[in-house]
Amino acid sequence: MPATSSTVNHLPAATADTSASATGPAAVPKTAPAPARKTAGTKVASKVPAAENTLRILKLLASRRGPMAASNIATALGLPRSSVYHLLGVMEANGFVLHLHEEQRYGLGISAFELSSAYSRQEPLSRLGRPMLAALVDVIGESAHLAVLHGRDVLYIVEERAKNRPSLVTDVGVRLPSHLTASGRAILAALPKSQVRALYPNAAAFTSRHETESPIMKYSALSSHLDQVRQRGYATEHGEVTPGFGSIAAAVTDHVGWPTAAVAVTFLEDKLPADQWPALAARVQKVADDLSVRIHGRPSA
Repeated sequence: MPATSSTVNHLPAATADTSASATGPAAVPKTAPAPARKTAGTKVASKVPAAENTLRILKLLASRRGPMAASNIATALGLPRSSVYHLLGVMEANGFVLHLHEEQRYGLGISAFELSSAYSRQEPLSRLGRPMLAALVDVIGESAHLAVLHGRDVLYIVEERAKNRPSLVTDVGVRLPSHLTASGRAILAALPKSQVRALYPNAAAFTSRHETESPIMKYSALSSHLDQVRQRGYATEHGEVTPGFGSIAAAVTDHVGWPTAAVAVTFLEDKLPADQWPALAARVQKVADDLSVRIHGRPSA
């Protein structure tokens, strides 16, 4: 909270210049220059520009689908080419970028991959997501979980069970076909359509958990459903994982809009009228957006 009292700058009192004539003009005390004000929206210059520019280069390379020429990196970031070449040289020597000599392009190196692996080992999504899901469960009184895409499946990494609610199949470590779950549908809807098609190349990619088939058992049905998910901003599932249970989910996205995970809640469908689903979906979306921000990602529009 900002302080309510103003801060007073105490300056030393001016003293007479003993070398001046007694009859001469009085010495004018020098005052300290007023501190420069930071204008709203003005970016303060970094005190370590080399470090900042190194990180900007890494973030740029991580956001692209392929390696880049040094000249394109310089243009994209508004940096002198000579500076970019110097920084790339240091990064290459330390394994953070790889110079593809034949293509005259730079891509991410093994050290960058090791950072990514360390990120996964430290389970930041689970650590950040667990208290957020617990708070959601306290508010809505229904169970919630966090899932990530693993091949064509979703893998559940956090489950927060609501008090007096039945146990679910979505325990931590459980994998389920993504096209059957709200979590999976939320993630698939945030992927490029070409990526979804690659995951579901033929009818054999679709499976069902029960004798009654899911309405999504071919690519055309999945594609149509994902269009609806994109339009309303959240995904649903009606008893396709466990009969009688419904789910609502929203995607968690990274800094380039790629789906990292999905937040979902599951409940007995006969306990929650259909007209209450949008309000619950808004709460789920809020948690997914907050988690996106926590991982320096991009919340939904």
